[in-house]
Amino acid sequence: MNLTFQQGKKLLEDVLTAKIVLKENHQAVFGVPFPYLLTAKSEIENESNFYVAAQNCHYKRSGAFTGEVSAEMLQSLGINYCIIGHSERREYFNETNTMLAEKLNLCLEYSITPIFCCGEPLCIREAGTQNQFVEVQLKESLFHLSAEDVKKIVIAYEPIWAIGTGKTASTEQAQEMHAHLRSILVKQYGQPVADEISILYGGSVKANNAKELFNCPDVDGGLVGGASLVANDFIQIIKALK
Repeated sequence: MNLTFQQGKKLLEDVLTAKIVLKENHQAVFGVPFPYLLTAKSEIENESNFYVAAQNCHYKRSGAFTGEVSAEMLQSLGINYCIIGHSERREYFNETNTMLAEKLNLCLEYSITPIFCCGEPLCIREAGTQNQFVEVQLKESLFHLSAEDVKKIVIAYEPIWAIGTGKTASTEQAQEMHAHLRSILVKQYGQPVADEISILYGGSVKANNAKELFNCPDVDGGLVGGASLVANDFIQIIKALK
């Protein structure tokens, strides 16, 4: 929840005028607030491999949920991606794994690619039970899906304990968790399916650490927070894609 419409439009234009050439296997997705979705979509319509994501959607198809936005509404705007289960949504809006499973179902039904967020808070990391914690998140939200459907999902790992706390996750810790997430997918769906799923890193990706993070074998990109609000930083992060 940052930037006025005018500030957001300028940020987007600054990034696009940098003329970043994305390779065939690259995608840059702008996750903008609901009021800015159509403008962002209009800005990127002539760009290759640039897309727009909503930051959330409701877990019901429609109904008396004033102030909420449905997956069907997003589809009607031509929005291709939606962030599901961001750590802040889980923490401040009490979103459960079961609720997120329903959101995933609706996104897939309406041909929207979910960017599904998972990750552990500090108390879990300090207890050393982070692997079990994220495994439960995946099992309860994803494992009802067929192999064909789970391949349509993007996963984003957020080490919540390292976001805005002054603590930092090392590149080794990022790779270790990403490898673990992929191993969970391998056990459930097999190696070929697991290899097709992009796993993004969402723990304070910055211009000065993006290249090192993206070079990790199981880190397929980033879910960028604060650094995406600074055009030059965001441009450097996008250029760091492997």
